[in-house]
Amino acid sequence: MQYCTKCPDAVAHITGGLEAPKLSGSVRFYQENSCVLIVARVSGLPGVSKSGFFGFHIHRGESCSGTDFPGTGSHYNPAEQVHPEHAGDLPPLLRCNGNAYLSVRTDRFSVKEIIDRTVVIHSNPDDFHTQPAGNAGRKIACGVIHKGR
Repeated sequence: MQYCTKCPDAVAHITGGLEAPKLSGSVRFYQENSCVLIVARVSGLPGVSKSGFFGFHIHRGESCSGTDFPGTGSHYNPAEQVHPEHAGDLPPLLRCNGNAYLSVRTDRFSVKEIIDRTVVIHSNPDDFHTQPAGNAGRKIACGVIHKGR
C-alpha cells in the first residue's frame, strides 16, 4: 500500500514557543472516505518530558499567537464529550533523539471540520483520564490547520 502520495487536504506547520524554540514540524491531514489520516513529523522536541511522551491535540482556537498560545483555547470537542473522548484527543508523540513521527487514522472529525483550528503539542503526556484535558501540561508548540492545495 502507498500512503501520502497525494497532496494533503490540510496541513499545519508547527513551531515551538519559548519553552521549545527549536521545535518545528508539520502535521498533514488526508480525508479518506469517513476517516482522516493524520501524519505528523516533528523535530527539536525538548527534554522537558521525562517519559519522552508529549500530549498532542487539536484545539478549538484559531491562533498560535502569544507566548503560551492562549488563542488555541481548549481541546476541539464539538459533541461536548468528557476527556478522552474529545474529537481533538490524539495519541501522544514519542520523542526519539528529539524527533517524533506519528501516523494515525480517526473518524472523530473530517478535515473540513478542523480547517482553521490549531494543533498543539504539550510538555507532558496526556494521561487520558484527568478532566478536562488530561493533565498534559503547558502548550509548547502550535500550528494552525490550513486547507491543503
